Amino acid sequence: MILLPALNPSAWTGPTGNNTYLFPGRVPALIDAGVGKPEHVEAIARELAGQALALVLLTHGHSDHASGVPTLVARWPSLRVRQFGTGDDPIQPDEVIQAGDSTLLPIHTPGHSPDHCCFNAGDEIFCGDLAQAGNTIVIPASRGGDLAQYLESLRKVRALRPRRLWPGHGPAIEHPDALIDDYIRHRTSRERQIVEALQAGCANPDEIVARMYKGLAPALISAARENVLAHLIKLKNEGLAVESDGAWTTVA
Repeated sequence: MILLPALNPSAWTGPTGNNTYLFPGRVPALIDAGVGKPEHVEAIARELAGQALALVLLTHGHSDHASGVPTLVARWPSLRVRQFGTGDDPIQPDEVIQAGDSTLLPIHTPGHSPDHCCFNAGDEIFCGDLAQAGNTIVIPASRGGDLAQYLESLRKVRALRPRRLWPGHGPAIEHPDALIDDYIRHRTSRERQIVEALQAGCANPDEIVARMYKGLAPALISAARENVLAHLIKLKNEGLAVESDGAWTTVA
């Protein structure tokens, strides 16, 4: 496996952009497509040394992971592109996928997005946007994110006891159990803070963000709002909060 940065750096994607993972060999395959940067495509071609890229596996359909597909297909017209739950050849949860000279087992891990999928390579898992070293993951509730599903996906991956996670952003995660445990504790703490904010009179995500994230950089406010909304929807689904005309309250 060869890690090839997608070369789309930003505050969201990291200093080298998204991670993509190339599997040279019998079935040349790439996990995630990047965004179509010519330098990224040329890096793939150099590593393949004349072979055609045969397969792209998308962890999910967010643009930083998937928008490079047309550029890759233009370079390798016979390329197959596969994603969980969508397209002409959707990834199935119980199949074995040939990638390079290896095999990958898909793991449906919704939460960050409904179609999110990790790929298990024995004791290592390619985890897309399930986890990231040094950061938590945004749950974009207004675009299909689901916090309860995300927490279940974290537990599903932890139960596999991987030795290492290869994320869609940032460096490899060498202690997956500890990071996942921290994530779950963090979400539990955030939920408690949100309930306290509701009980203190905050009535919508913007008011809760202002209370909980004092001094937050303006560029990060929308992400914080999405996370708060994800928590509120989870509380509503559990019968612990209600919403009426945009105003949220706890259930007595």
